[in-house]
Amino acid sequence: VLQNLSQTPVLRELLKEAKMPGTTVKIESPELSMLCCFPFKQEPQLIKLDQPCPLTLAMHQFLTEMQETKKGVVTPKELFAQVCKKAIRFKGYQQQDSHELLRYLLDGMRAEE
Repeated sequence: VLQNLSQTPVLRELLKEAKMPGTTVKIESPELSMLCCFPFKQEPQLIKLDQPCPLTLAMHQFLTEMQETKKGVVTPKELFAQVCKKAIRFKGYQQQDSHELLRYLLDGMRAEE
């Protein structure tokens, strides 16, 4: 899940901008307006960002390390700690479904907005 998220350019760019409080982010999706089921043009969304919270900062830090590291191994220790604060079910290091991690991670970041 984390490797896939690290290869999502839009997410990386948004998280990079989210580090700067007071930034207004313009989100537009040109792909949607080209689909036959969306004959109307999608208006871009403007979102004013507040100070980033711990989970969002940990996600940004992790994705940055994934992109820039020369070590070869990156451990998401801080990101995992922040996820565990939002979803204590992950604290016990027991096996969990990856889609549940993805859901808790994205929901947790969205709740921080």
